[in-house]
This record gives sequence, C-alpha cells and structure tokens, in this order.
Amino acid sequence: MSKHALLEVIALGPQDAIAAQAGGADRLELVTDMAADGLTPPRAAFATIRAAVDIPLRVMLRAADGFAAGDVAALCEDAAALRAEGADEFVLGFLTSDGRPDLDAVRALAEVIDGCRWTFHRAIDRAADRDALRKELAVFSGVAGVAGPGDPSGPGGLDTYLTAGAVAGVDTGLPTLLAEQARTAAGEPGYAPRILVGGGLTLGQLPTLRAAGLDAFHIGGAARPAGWSAPVDAAAVREWREALDGAVDGAVAVG
Repeated sequence: MSKHALLEVIALGPQDAIAAQAGGADRLELVTDMAADGLTPPRAAFATIRAAVDIPLRVMLRAADGFAAGDVAALCEDAAALRAEGADEFVLGFLTSDGRPDLDAVRALAEVIDGCRWTFHRAIDRAADRDALRKELAVFSGVAGVAGPGDPSGPGGLDTYLTAGAVAGVDTGLPTLLAEQARTAAGEPGYAPRILVGGGLTLGQLPTLRAAGLDAFHIGGAARPAGWSAPVDAAAVREWREALDGAVDGAVAVG
C-alpha cells in the first residue's frame, strides 16, 4: 500500500486552488458551475489557476448536467483550446441512454487529448454494468502494459476512475469499492486504472478504505465548510490531509 494517499480537491478559481494547495492537496479538479455538478471551465480560468499553483490540474470536459455527451464537436474544440493553453490532464465520462459507455464520444475526445492522462468520472456509478464498462473502456487505458492511445507504456490515457461505488455515495458503495480494489490488486482486465474515491466521502471511512489499499481520494463540498458559495478552506483540506496521513500510519502500524 502506498504510504502517501493522493488528495484531489475541486477548484472553481485561483482562490480555491491556492487554499487547496496550502492545505495539502496533491491535485485539483477544475470545473465551473457546480449547480450543474461541474462543467468545463473557460480557457482563461484554467490559465489563471495554472499560474496560481504548481500542483497537477485535471480539467473537466463536460458541457451540461448529466452524462450525455451532447455536442461532441464543441467539446473537442474546448479540449483542443485547453491543451493549447497548457492543460495536460482531464476528466470526462459519458453514457448512452441505456447506461453503456458512449464509446464514440470518449474516442473523439481521447484523440484530441492523446498523450494526456485522464479520469473517467462518476458516470461509472450510473452505468448499467460497471464491469462491462471497465472492460469496454480498457482500450483507452494509459496504464503501463495496457493497450491504449499512443504509446501503451507511456503516461497518456485513462488512468483513473472517480467513483463512490454507488449513485447514493460512498456509504452505500463501500462494498463495491472494496471489491473493485481487490480486482485491481489482482490485475484483472479492465481494473488497471486507479480508483479515486469521491462522492459523499467522510473522514470516518478513510481507515477502512486505506486498509483495503485504496490510495486516492476526491473532495468537493468537504473542503468548503461554509458551502459552495464560499471558497475552499485551507484548514478543512489540511484536516483531510492529516487524516489520510494518519490512516496510512495506522494501517502500516497494524500491518
């Protein structure tokens, strides 16, 4: 088990980004419009945030609430513009009306961001068949040794699934997360990408998740005790950083 767990925090602007980094975040997910559950940020917003911090940024590619791709050509234009601005990590995920991965939309964007690392977000939690989705998307995996876009031994491609294990959140999805982590550890086809746990995640769940080998965590509202109308609070992020580090220490001590 990794001794350092990755902590990713949602950022809407430079103030969020600076506070998250100060609190100990390892990476940011950049979005706009949380009323729509997070959409693609403007190119200028990315540039401002990129100039404010020096930790990795994953930029959302999503045009509307929900998991339908919508105007794929427009999304590809946004992705190309963000790449031109310097973005090199992304977040995306689309489903068809019957809950299968929208391979056409994913393929189109994967071509535009070829060579970049990316996360398939919580669309997996609404998939008709999680296991089938993972196996269908394995072709996009950028994990070393797994076929994917560009050089399969290189860093680009699908390397992460952001998931709570269930639509309702981590409390309900915990058994699924633990089972999928076991399949990841066993090297099963489709399970190479890292699991990034997010969606109703609480501090009290960290020891169980860390003991199972999960080592990446995503928070949004938890970093904003005053609500989404307020910026990220560095102290709140620090609490999560220290809890993660403590969970690791505890797991190692009893392991």
